Amino acid sequence: MDGNGRWALSNSLNISKGHQKGVQVVKDIVQESVQQKISSLTLYAFSSENWSRPKAEIEAIKKLVLTAIEEQVPELIEQKVKLTFFGRHDDFGKKISKKIKEAEFNTNTSEPSLNLNVALGYGGRQDIVDLTKNISSRVLAKEINIDDINEEMVSNSSCVPEDKIDLLIRTGGDKRISNFLLYQIAYAEIFFIDKFWPDFEKDDFISCINKFNKVSRRFGARI
Repeated sequence: MDGNGRWALSNSLNISKGHQKGVQVVKDIVQESVQQKISSLTLYAFSSENWSRPKAEIEAIKKLVLTAIEEQVPELIEQKVKLTFFGRHDDFGKKISKKIKEAEFNTNTSEPSLNLNVALGYGGRQDIVDLTKNISSRVLAKEINIDDINEEMVSNSSCVPEDKIDLLIRTGGDKRISNFLLYQIAYAEIFFIDKFWPDFEKDDFISCINKFNKVSRRFGARI
C-alpha cells in the first residue's frame, strides 16, 4: 500500500494525513474483498525498514494503528472478518501489542468471511532468517532430521499466515517487491499500479481482480 506520504505532499498536506486517508482506503478494500468472497487479504502496513523514517512519522503511525483498531474492529466483527497481525509488532510497544491481541481475540471465528492479515514490523528477509534459525535449532535438538525439511515445514515456520499468494498488488508507481512475502509470492501474479494508495479505489481493486481471473496460470507446467 505504497504512496501515502507522496500523496500527502502532492496535496500540500502533512504526511500523517496521507496515512489517515490510506486507512480509509483499507476499510473500503476489506469490504469489497468480503463482497468478492476472497478468502484471504494480506496488507503490508509497516516494514522492518520503515523504522528508519522520521520519529514524528513513526509516532503518528503508532497512534493511527491504535485508532484504526479501535474504530474498525467492531465492523470486522460484524462482517465476520478474522484479523491476524504478523511481523515483529512487539517492537511497537506494550499498548499496541495489547490492542493487537485483543483485536485478534475479538475477531477470531471458525468460519470467517475473510482472513485479513496485517504485516506490521515485517520484512521478508528477516522472516527467512528467523525461520532458518528455528528449523536449525530443531535439527540441533534432534527434534527433526535434516531430511525432514521440506516446503511445508518452511511455510509453517514462517510468521506469515498464508503459505501461498495468488495476486500481489503494489500501488505508488514503483516496480519492486520491497521485501514483501519473498517466499510466499513465488507464483503470484504481480500488478504494479501507478496510483498512490490513497487514490486507489474499489473500482481499481475490482479491475485487478478481473485481470487476474483472465490470466492463464501454468505454475511451470505445459498446458
